[in-house]
Amino acid sequence: MRLRKAYAFTGGFLGNRAGSRQVRRILSLAGYRISAGLPANVGDDLVAVWGRKRRAARGQFVARWRKAGLLYVEDGFFRSVQTGRAGAPPQSLVIDRKGVYFDCNTASDLEDLLNFGDLDGGDLAARAKAGIARLKRADLSKYNGYDPDIEVGEKGYVLVIDQTRGDASIKYGAANAASFAQMLATARRENPKARILVKSHPEVVSRYRRGHFSQSDMDADMRLVREPISPHRLLENATKVYCVSSLMGFEAILAGHRPRVFGRPFYGGWGLSDDEQSFERRRRSLSRDQIFAAAMLLYPTYYDPYRDALCDFETAVDNLAAQARAWREDCHGYATLGMRLWKRRHLRQFFKGAGSLLSFEKEVHQAMRLARRGLIWAGLETDEVRKVFAKAKNPLLRLEDGFLRSNGLGADLVPPLSLVVDDLGIYYDPGRESRLERLLNASGDLSAADLGRAARLRARLIKEGLSKYNTGQEAVAVDWPKGARILVP
Repeated sequence: MRLRKAYAFTGGFLGNRAGSRQVRRILSLAGYRISAGLPANVGDDLVAVWGRKRRAARGQFVARWRKAGLLYVEDGFFRSVQTGRAGAPPQSLVIDRKGVYFDCNTASDLEDLLNFGDLDGGDLAARAKAGIARLKRADLSKYNGYDPDIEVGEKGYVLVIDQTRGDASIKYGAANAASFAQMLATARRENPKARILVKSHPEVVSRYRRGHFSQSDMDADMRLVREPISPHRLLENATKVYCVSSLMGFEAILAGHRPRVFGRPFYGGWGLSDDEQSFERRRRSLSRDQIFAAAMLLYPTYYDPYRDALCDFETAVDNLAAQARAWREDCHGYATLGMRLWKRRHLRQFFKGAGSLLSFEKEVHQAMRLARRGLIWAGLETDEVRKVFAKAKNPLLRLEDGFLRSNGLGADLVPPLSLVVDDLGIYYDPGRESRLERLLNASGDLSAADLGRAARLRARLIKEGLSKYNTGQEAVAVDWPKGARILVP
């Protein structure tokens, strides 16, 4: 495939950080080669700009000067576990030849899809319905570094969604700081007896940016939510939702709400929200499945970092769901016991979500001093260790090799490619319940997608002849005797 040159003038495209390298790789797979320099006066060269950031004006000037087309690039609506400011590279981009999706002053490829696209054709309708359900079930959003242990609170509150100061989607969504003040005042006036939760943006939670609201803006019936709580959990318990141009307003629509919208975001004006402003370019009304099909299935470009290839929405969900689950399970860290020296480097790779909060201790009282969850190799667990952790009310989890382990034995210091972590017992101990046993007992509730994935995996294991250690030689022809055969493992 011949790559079309796209010249860039900012570090977001040209830098050497993981995020910049991944952006270039996704664009390359999509057919664009990012280059430094100036586009030719003739030909089909482009200038790549990142959304509506201030430095994008430089690229727009060069494009006008050299009579080149523009390539507008932004993070996708379904991006990564942590934010880009935390160093997480994107796993989706939106690549737009017409404009920027959050700029209400100009059209974009997304707006054209929403206005004129066939959003029910083929299997789109079924994929959209399944996709909305899957995001909710996997608890996935644009950023996914949520703490599952944080309580949301009782149902019945009004949810007001804040954004970071200076965010381009505010200015180009026909809003400003006064819009946020108006939104909060309206929520108070229309819900005089209700509890109001004001949700901060994830980058405000991480203290990279400032929001429009602080604790001083809260009265007795209001709460500023700065904790990393899942948007899905917040929306599930809300009775009303107020927003300006936040992507969480779009998620509110997907959750079945009709949000009150004070800006002019891409999801407003389609008959799914109560809008404070008018949307002149909207040509039709849409269902939530249709707007999801355009914004999540057709518009973004998804990247599979494990296969280094572009992929569909469903594959991106599989990948990010696994990453988010691992991060959420491990983010509080572990104090490990009984981990041999050669295993520690591999364990750090497995438990990246724990970061510096993963420690290797020699004895149980050192682990208790750290007041973290314990992680012990299952065969080394004793009654004494269990009692110490129980007395301190610190969870103790057991670790073992997975059932599809490696191409070689642990005795030969071959590292595992899978592990099992069990908070109840361990799968080979029949004397107490294990997490696997509980999952098997609940297997009647598995979805069709879960069963289909299991069937594909089972078929592939058989086809590839894979086992736990994979140390056997190729099968040789044997002159078996006739009649029944019995295998004794």
